[in-house]
Amino acid sequence: MVAMLDKLATERRNERTMHLDEMSIEERLAIMNAEDQQVPQVIQEQLPVITKVVERVIASFRKGGRLIYIGAGTSGRLGILDAAECVPTFGVSPNQVIGLIAGGERALIQAVEGAEDSKELAVTDLKALHLKAEDTVVGIAASGRTPYVVGGLDYARELGATTASISCNRDAVISRHADYPIEVETGPEVLTGSTRLKAGTAQKLVLNMISTTSMIGVGKVYQNLMVDVQPTNEKLEVRAKRMIAEATGVDMEMAARYFASSKGHVKTAIVMILADVSYEEAVKRLERANGFVREAL
Repeated sequence: MVAMLDKLATERRNERTMHLDEMSIEERLAIMNAEDQQVPQVIQEQLPVITKVVERVIASFRKGGRLIYIGAGTSGRLGILDAAECVPTFGVSPNQVIGLIAGGERALIQAVEGAEDSKELAVTDLKALHLKAEDTVVGIAASGRTPYVVGGLDYARELGATTASISCNRDAVISRHADYPIEVETGPEVLTGSTRLKAGTAQKLVLNMISTTSMIGVGKVYQNLMVDVQPTNEKLEVRAKRMIAEATGVDMEMAARYFASSKGHVKTAIVMILADVSYEEAVKRLERANGFVREAL
C-alpha cells in the first residue's frame, strides 16, 4: 500500500519546496501562488471529457435523474459544497444535486476513521438515495484510489447509471471504474501530501464547470444571468431585481414592480417585459419552453 502511494504524483515531494520551513512568509506565498497557476492549464487538457460528463448530466436532468457526487475527506466536502450551492443559485430542489461523503454528516467537520476504506458503506449510502439508472454519479478522489468511491461507482454502474470520476493522478484506480474518467494531474503539493491545496483547487474548478454548465443546459441561465436564483434574503432580492433590469433594459423602479407582479420569479418577470404579456401568459410560455427564457420570448 505504501509503495503504491509513493507512485502517486500527489504524494511525491515537491522539489521546489524542499526548504519550505526556511522560506520567508512572502516566499511561501509566492511559491503557493506559482503552483496554483498550473491548475487551470492542466484542467484545460481534460475539457473534452468534462464536456461529455456535462452532456450526460444534462441528459440525466431531462429524464428526471440527479447528479450525485461521492467522495471522502476534502473531496467529499467539495462535492457537498457544490451540491449545496446549486439550490440557491439555480433554484433547484436539494434532491437534484446531492453530495455524499464517507462517514456521513459528521465527516464534514471531523475525520471518521475507516469510512473511506469501505466500499460497502458507499453502496449503503447510494441505496438510501434510491439510486436509479437515470442518475449520474461522479466519484471524487484526489488520490484516485479511495475504496469508498470505487464501491459507489461500481454499484452505480451495476444499476445502469452514468458514472464519472475526478482524480488528480494519471492512470487512477477510480478511472477504471467510471464511464468518463477526468484525470487532472496537479503534481506534488507545496506541502507534501496535502491534497486540499492544488488538488482541492482543481477538483473545485471541475465541479464548478460540471454543475454550472449543466444548469445552463436545462434553462437555468438567460444570457449570463442566474435567472432561477431564489431571492431568500435582502441581498438576493436586490440581485434579482437588478437582473430583471439588466436583461430587459427597464429601470430599477420598473424592475421592482415586475418583480412583485411576477411573484418574485425573475424569469417570469423578464418574459412579461420582453414579450409584453401577462403574468399568466408568461408562466405558460415558460412551461412550454421547459424553462428556457429565449424560447419563451
